[in-house]
Amino acid sequence: MNRAEGVYDFHTHSLLSDGELIPLELIRRAAVAGYAAIGITDHCGVGPLERLIAEVTADCALAREHWGIKAIPGVELTHLPPAAIPGTARRAKELGAAIVIVHGETPVEPVAPGTNQAALSCPWVDILAHPGLLTPEEAALAARNGTFLELSRRAGHCLTNGHIARQALRAGARLIVGSDAHSPDDLLSSALVTAVARGAGLDEEQYQQVALNAHLLLERLVPPP
Repeated sequence: MNRAEGVYDFHTHSLLSDGELIPLELIRRAAVAGYAAIGITDHCGVGPLERLIAEVTADCALAREHWGIKAIPGVELTHLPPAAIPGTARRAKELGAAIVIVHGETPVEPVAPGTNQAALSCPWVDILAHPGLLTPEEAALAARNGTFLELSRRAGHCLTNGHIARQALRAGARLIVGSDAHSPDDLLSSALVTAVARGAGLDEEQYQQVALNAHLLLERLVPPP
């Protein structure tokens, strides 16, 4: 990734869930740090969905207008029963979430079995975050449905990055790097994006494809001016 292009990070959290900063400050710090695009994707279940999306959408619009950063409103559906994922993801899109992430079956949290499968089967899910011990069948489903699989920068979630990369490459699924930032210190740099991707075992050509994937996802998600 060319440093001049800036960082593309579609997975971050504000204090609307368990992050440290209000959305606008998080976006501002990302802009100053050289981000070209940032997704604000707070943890969410069913209850606060409408309120959270409305608040983040307003702040992202303000940031886009004044700071030139592509700030993208979204949610990370977290610890939902798998059967509830399709309807909730669709509702999030209807409410204005430009990006819908599902909190995958990371090895460090008690995510319900079947979450990966439900997310990857859903046309309203854009990214499956930190999917843990991703199966070949799940990777093939991601490839077939165009769902992006995350290589995570976050401690714990990153333990299976190498496994995820291997499964995705075999299946032809698209990989993307995400910070899963909860504080400003968690934000990515171009060097960190490279380190996460190369640390997962990707060679230079494969890493360049990950960088291209960020642009492809942005084209799908970017809200109207």
